[in-house]
Parts: sequence; structure tokens; C-alpha cells
Amino acid sequence: MANRYRGEIDAELGGRRRTLVLTLGALAELEAAFAAPDLVALAERFGAGRLKARDLIRIIGCGLRGAGEAVSDDEVAAMAVEGGATGYVRIAAALIAATFDDGGL
Repeated sequence: MANRYRGEIDAELGGRRRTLVLTLGALAELEAAFAAPDLVALAERFGAGRLKARDLIRIIGCGLRGAGEAVSDDEVAAMAVEGGATGYVRIAAALIAATFDDGGL
């Protein structure tokens, strides 16, 4: 079960319940992927609400890897989610909120 105080969320991905968390390492991976100079820029990018499908894959993949899963972005892209595209958006939004909303930057 996810610990909200650690920024974790639970989500159904690929037919099973998984925990996701954006650890410091996962956030560094996202900074590099999005060419963000710092965490504030990364949070602002996410706050703009304009994410591509590839962005959702990266965010969810980093969240899974942050929680200890050995999964590639290609494997994440192949995972089915209830609700289709809306389901992926919901998961990424919940993960971003769990990471940035409680303490803010």
C-alpha cells in the first residue's frame, strides 16, 4: 500500500496493482529527459498541463523505477491501463501531485 507521506501512489498498470514514487533519482532522470535546469522548472512544466503521450510514459516509468521496479519505458508503453489515455493522465497527475503538491517548490 502506498505511503502518501513518502510521495507514493498506487495504480493499476498492466493488469496488476503497483506502487509508484518519484524519488530524487527518478526526478533527476526526468530533469535530464525534459532538459529541465532544476526541479522548479520541472514542476512548472508539469503544472502547465500540456503533456505528450511520451511524457506520460516517462513520468510513469520513472515512478515505477523509483519504487524499485526494473521496467523500461518501452515496457511501460505496452502496459494497459483502465480508461485508456485518460487513465494514463490520471496516474501521471496523481504521481506529480504526490511529489510536488504537499511541500511545493
